[in-house]
Amino acid sequence: MTGLTERAAKLDAEDPLAHLRGEFDLDPDVVYLDGNSLGAPPRRVAGRVEQVVREQWGRRLIRAWPDSWWAAPERVGEKIAPLVGAAPGQVLVADSTSVNIFKALVGAVRLSPKRSEIVVDAATFPTDGYIAESVAELTGTVLRPAVVDELDDVLSDQTAVVLLNHVDYKTGRLYDMAAATAKVHSVGARVVWDLCHSAGVLPIELDALKVDLAVGCTYKFLNGGPGAPAFIYVRRDLHESFRQPLSGWGGHRDPFAMAPAYEPAPGIARARAGTPDILSLLALEAALEVWDGVDLADVRAKGLSLTGFFIECVDELLGDTVEVVTPRDERRGHQVSLRHEDARALMAEMTAREIIGDFRTPDVLRFGFAPLYNRYMDAHRAAQSLADRLAPMK
Repeated sequence: MTGLTERAAKLDAEDPLAHLRGEFDLDPDVVYLDGNSLGAPPRRVAGRVEQVVREQWGRRLIRAWPDSWWAAPERVGEKIAPLVGAAPGQVLVADSTSVNIFKALVGAVRLSPKRSEIVVDAATFPTDGYIAESVAELTGTVLRPAVVDELDDVLSDQTAVVLLNHVDYKTGRLYDMAAATAKVHSVGARVVWDLCHSAGVLPIELDALKVDLAVGCTYKFLNGGPGAPAFIYVRRDLHESFRQPLSGWGGHRDPFAMAPAYEPAPGIARARAGTPDILSLLALEAALEVWDGVDLADVRAKGLSLTGFFIECVDELLGDTVEVVTPRDERRGHQVSLRHEDARALMAEMTAREIIGDFRTPDVLRFGFAPLYNRYMDAHRAAQSLADRLAPMK
């Protein structure tokens, strides 16, 4: 074995989270490094979904609504709450990330009706920017893109809300949530954090940092499955003043009264809109059971180690044939992005050989490392495969 192979084997043997890999249904011949797009399926999910279909839907039928289904958005939210540093009663699972961003931004603007500007991360994931632009148009506010490191240049007493990404989706850069939140609050504005690329891999302290609102998806590092519903966090002291724009029957104080006028439910339930996606919700509920007893500090430690080892492999095996875009220090999430002019073709070739990452236009190869199931040997195999593809180009 080469030195890197030996190191990978040793690190895998010493990994305190290694036992969790057995909780996932993974093909042993596939190196899957795209958990930052779609997480691998926990083994227990398929059986749970079958049970829901056969027993709850098949036998209980409509009776399953009061038995189990109606309370699912709040119940599943309670499972996510400790993963994002939230006390009970502040996280709800419902709708998509885009829908929840819309709710959060409009709700935040309504909290500051005399302010006229929305600030958005200039390098944000496209849907965040699209939604922010729509909210600005609908609310008559001005949209101001900003570089996260230069927030001081755009924040003012006219800033109503700032929408930020905890981890940059393309580069893997991790932003300082504490510092950015404090800056936003210093001008009296609200902050909304997008946690899509950090929930399930990083310790997050929403309550401790007094974050106003946050949203995140559950199909990436939380392994909820394709199209799994997203979550929204609203800080407890904002509940009674939070008026989200999608005032559907699900968020009504008494939804089954069929009252002609809307009256928001108390607490986080007012973030609900329509009928919840029960099959996806209950699949997610089963998937979240793998987190029982898992310490996010251990997950973060392994994630930094895994990504660091992968960067080391890239440096040794590829040299300067690719550029490491992701920060080499601790200012990174659990992905490593590499730049190469033939990135699209390279990723297609690797995927055809069962080394699965993803591509982001125009020239970025992304590799997402999920500490619950990825191994150091996966990192080495991916770097070696990339080196093999690039060797003929030298």
